[in-house]
Amino acid sequence: MSFFDCCLEAFSSLRQNYLRTALTVLGIVIGVMSVIVMLAVGRGVQTQVTDTISSIGSNLLVVWPQMQTSNRVKRPGTGSVTLTLDDATELSYLDEIEEVASVIAKSFQIQFQEINWNARVSGISPAYNEVRDWNLVFGSYISEQDMKSSDRIAVIGLTVARELFGKADVVGKIIRIKNIPFRIVGVLAEKGSSITGRDQDNTILVPITSARKYLIKSKYPRSVSYIILKVKEEIGLEVAESIVEQVLRKSHKLRADEKNDFSVSNLADISSTASTATEALTVLLASIAGISLLVGGVGIMNIMLVSVTERTREIGVRLAIGATQRDILKQFLIESSLVCLTGGLVGILVGIGLSYVIAALAPVFVEVSLSSILISFFISIGIGIFFGWYPARKASKMEPVVALRME
Repeated sequence: MSFFDCCLEAFSSLRQNYLRTALTVLGIVIGVMSVIVMLAVGRGVQTQVTDTISSIGSNLLVVWPQMQTSNRVKRPGTGSVTLTLDDATELSYLDEIEEVASVIAKSFQIQFQEINWNARVSGISPAYNEVRDWNLVFGSYISEQDMKSSDRIAVIGLTVARELFGKADVVGKIIRIKNIPFRIVGVLAEKGSSITGRDQDNTILVPITSARKYLIKSKYPRSVSYIILKVKEEIGLEVAESIVEQVLRKSHKLRADEKNDFSVSNLADISSTASTATEALTVLLASIAGISLLVGGVGIMNIMLVSVTERTREIGVRLAIGATQRDILKQFLIESSLVCLTGGLVGILVGIGLSYVIAALAPVFVEVSLSSILISFFISIGIGIFFGWYPARKASKMEPVVALRME
């Protein structure tokens, strides 16, 4: 028998038990659909995490305080004064560092007329814009003169602008932070959510000197919450990290046997760790979804074995009138492959559709890739051949049956 004839025979046999065939196809549809959806969600999360980290900035080191030093007595957990504006100034002299930005931050209730909104207020130095690579939609940024004069000006994020002003022009408007008036001079471009899920656009930037003078009081007026360093492109982050650590240890007059009273975070390491974690999540989701494909394959083997048992006489007659074992093997393999092929194609369409439905209904980014579609498709065909082989082999080994004697 030709391959085309085997396909016609297989299609005819499957059509005779259409309900059983449909249920078997459904098992493959669910398996393929699950793999595509899980891979789409996993890859979407991975892309979202990577984009979020990239939105923070490139080639960055972040220096955090670890413990407070007072009269050489170190008290863990009170680390808000081990970093100062003087540290930022000293680090800015390093040849390896392109820009240095100091930050202090705290959440406040924001008022505009009768509207109230809670946002994170960050006191920043002017280099913050260059370090974070955060553009403006319109208006101007905080300048050195604004910081020296402790001007009560603010640059707001898009979320704050939308919640307080809607679509109205905001530049020049007065908002009240801690009941102190600040004039808006600019609006930041959209950044989206941070890696922790915090809305980066729900922010207000003010000069760091203004924040210390009016909003975030401290008995250590030159202390900062953290320092962001932008490393020059040609310098490795690990090299810069080591140099920064040496400079700060020297400026903080730490002995060789003393631990750092600060920590340096390398965003490249954070990005690598996050990528590894999301890749592992994607593999886990795909593996779980793959189990349903195996279940569908077992279903195919079961149905094909039942089909072989029901069609024992048909197989025997075919062998008796000249069909070869190869023809029988080929016919049953084609039947199982047709089931998986149909289930795979339908599963791909349903999986793609469901992925975008999930993206529309839930705050989840999905990414359907060509590779996930091809993987699901070829795995479904492979399952048809793998799980159809034993029933087909069993059918081809049957003995010919003598035709019934004509009465």
